Amino acid sequence: MAEVVLENVSKVYPGGVKAVKNMNLKIENKEFFVLVGPSGCGKTTTLRMIAGLEEITEGEVRIGERVVNNVPPKDRDIAMVFQNYALYPHMTVYKNMAFGLKLRKYPKKEIDARVHEAARILGIEQLLDRKPKQLSGGQRQRVAVGRAIVRQPKAFLFDEPLSNLDAKLRVETRAELKKLHRKLQTTTIYVTHDQEEAMTLGDKVVVMMDGIVQQVDHPLKIYNKPVNRFVAGFLGTPPMNFFDGKIIFRNDDVYFDDGANKILLPAAWRERLAKYKDKPMVLGVRPEHFFPKPEGDFAGKENFMMVKVEVFEPLGDKMDVYLASKVHPHIVCRIDSKVKVEENAEIPIYIDVNKVHVFEPGETGVNVTMEPEGD
Repeated sequence: MAEVVLENVSKVYPGGVKAVKNMNLKIENKEFFVLVGPSGCGKTTTLRMIAGLEEITEGEVRIGERVVNNVPPKDRDIAMVFQNYALYPHMTVYKNMAFGLKLRKYPKKEIDARVHEAARILGIEQLLDRKPKQLSGGQRQRVAVGRAIVRQPKAFLFDEPLSNLDAKLRVETRAELKKLHRKLQTTTIYVTHDQEEAMTLGDKVVVMMDGIVQQVDHPLKIYNKPVNRFVAGFLGTPPMNFFDGKIIFRNDDVYFDDGANKILLPAAWRERLAKYKDKPMVLGVRPEHFFPKPEGDFAGKENFMMVKVEVFEPLGDKMDVYLASKVHPHIVCRIDSKVKVEENAEIPIYIDVNKVHVFEPGETGVNVTMEPEGD
């Protein structure tokens, strides 16, 4: 087990395409670290550079105390689980799991002990004599993980290992991976485009966009305190609502004015927002921070929008309601399913302004309402 450190790491492909730009990351020993972002953001390229499957253009990668830039993949003491599992179809599960150890000339007795221990941990002992074509997707995924476990490496690398599973199995396997990590306590680096996976699995999460790290922190910290508009919109299902408008001041109060509504903002933000007075800004509101009746310290007649109900989706105890106002054609809120709503009805929707964010304009506009570290 070991920490993994990337210092000023970049990857430039032929033609000048920059897949990863000046990345600095520190994955602590025993940590479950998740790289998340949309397709093409550079997360898999980063994982492959750590594994040694992709050459580093600039910078340095360390695993433990050793710089591994020029160390072949087989000598980095890591184990990788791929999206397609990469099992040998002609070999049994046992032989698939034992293959890497045989190549490294481990004693037969030790190979047998490691394979059976990994199979026991993963609950696949009864599958050892089967071949991959006789297994379900979930079973193949466990075999791929088992092949990594028997190596007892310093770090596990996972490249979207659950993407080929159906939704129910994905959730079940996600929980198994988390339990497995707690049991083995091996440094784990996990790549996914699924923000829900990132939130539930990661001790720490890095959000990437266009090869650049946007934010690194604990999942709930990122969710509650996104540093910019991209991070705020990427994490969360349904995603955050964004409203264009400007900051205005009336006497001692500060408002967000979208052209149709003036939303009273917390008094504590007055000084922070003073320099943005009358400038174009963006208000971010998560779906769960809308309410069908006044709630929160600032909720009142100033803090609602008149909207038209377009569609609602029952989700059990909650439901997603899709709304439109005169100036905002696409609004989604998540409310208690006991609330009665009718399509085409005109209703007020209230905002918990203690939970909203104000961003500068642009795709990566900075969150100007975040408290400075230490507040």
